[in-house]
Amino acid sequence: MTRVPSSGPWPPRRADPRPPPPGRSWPGPDLDALTGLRSGKPSFYPEYRVSAVRLRRVILALERISAALIRTMEGSEALVRAVVDAAADHLTADWVAFALVDGRLEDASPRHLVLGSDGVEWSNLELVPGTVRAHVEKVRRGEDTGDPGDGPAPGHDRDTARTHLHVPVRLDGRTVGGFVAWTPGDREIDDTDHSVMRILAGQTASALQNCALLERSEKLYARTARQAEDLRTRNAELQRTQEQLGAARQREVLDNERHRIARELHDSVTQYALSAGMHIELVRGEVGDPRLLEHLDTAKDLTRRAVEQLRSAIYALNHHESADQDLPAMLRQLATVHMPEELRIEVRIGGEPVRLPAEQEQSLFRIAGEALFNTAMHADASRASIRLAYRPGAVRLTVSDDGKGRPEEVRRSLRASALSPSGEHRGLVNMQTRAVEMGGTVTFRRARMGGLQVQVDVPVGGAGTGRRGSGRDGAPGGVHGNACGDARTDEEGVAS
Repeated sequence: MTRVPSSGPWPPRRADPRPPPPGRSWPGPDLDALTGLRSGKPSFYPEYRVSAVRLRRVILALERISAALIRTMEGSEALVRAVVDAAADHLTADWVAFALVDGRLEDASPRHLVLGSDGVEWSNLELVPGTVRAHVEKVRRGEDTGDPGDGPAPGHDRDTARTHLHVPVRLDGRTVGGFVAWTPGDREIDDTDHSVMRILAGQTASALQNCALLERSEKLYARTARQAEDLRTRNAELQRTQEQLGAARQREVLDNERHRIARELHDSVTQYALSAGMHIELVRGEVGDPRLLEHLDTAKDLTRRAVEQLRSAIYALNHHESADQDLPAMLRQLATVHMPEELRIEVRIGGEPVRLPAEQEQSLFRIAGEALFNTAMHADASRASIRLAYRPGAVRLTVSDDGKGRPEEVRRSLRASALSPSGEHRGLVNMQTRAVEMGGTVTFRRARMGGLQVQVDVPVGGAGTGRRGSGRDGAPGGVHGNACGDARTDEEGVAS
């Protein structure tokens, strides 16, 4: 290489047409600012080349460190493998070992990692050279080797330090682990390597702490999500329990009110009716006029029937909505409790019984009770029949008697009650209302027995979809009448 002459700049520059300022000459090229070397030394170019090589090595090392650190999100295991690979690539090392001090960064794994010259991972320390194993155990025990920038590690001379490197991993002022490396004889460890490894160690400590925080946050989030789901479930159960308690409280209030009304009827109205009957009986003994005796007999009979109906009402109030009884059982009980002795009632169930909603079963039960009440009070009947037929998607209830009731009179009374509500025929209106609320219909027709038949058809699962309009023969919505053909429809839908 030709020595650069000191008498002038090199390479020669084109003459500047502008004259230099008075008293100043043009300066030479600022090589110191470009290379960090003094341009006056004959060896500046070789040193520049060495510096450029080191600079490229540092840039590549920082790129490897950056690529390793982005593995933080993948967990501590991926991070440890990435930083050890980065150290091995930078140092071109025969052996690189990384270990964590026992009891420090307990969430990080693996606790140690050893790579050979071929990049193979040695998980069993018993198979690696004794020197490597001894250094790993030393790091795990927390025996700090000191700052590598302060000189060779204790126990190593200068020649050993040329190819052997100790870098502690410190976090918050205490050692949590360390890197140990051995390079080939022709690959000396210089200050640049120490600087790169200190950067790698510092970033590794922070990244491992971030990994631990991330894993803990994910566990806490999963735990919080489970607790939130559990709270939602418990809240839903609590709401259902509150609704059930509210419904139970309402039922309790209604039951108390029904029992109070039953007691009032028993203790006052029934006693008055019985007393009236007794007085009628006393008067009969003192009256000799046959016409008056006939009226007294009628009054006595009406009083007796009133007492029977009061007892039936008292029973119904005290036995409202029995939870262990279905509709067929309630109808059978209705036919045997507090009915006139001269009225014989037959109950037949057809089809496969299905449990209906409680509101529907109670409504059908009330309709049957109202129909039997009318039969006992007004029809002068000796026989009555209750038939309940279960069909696919529907249920039919019929109450028939052999009394003197006439379908056309019933429909006329119902129309009159709808046009001018006066409190009369309230039972008919109640039957119609209950049927319409269930989405069903009420039909009044002549029974095969000779009296009146009340037929109620209700869709199974219907939810009050009844419509109020104009039925046949001008009957109110949901009510139909047919004075003919009862022999065909009286037994319809009832299984033998």
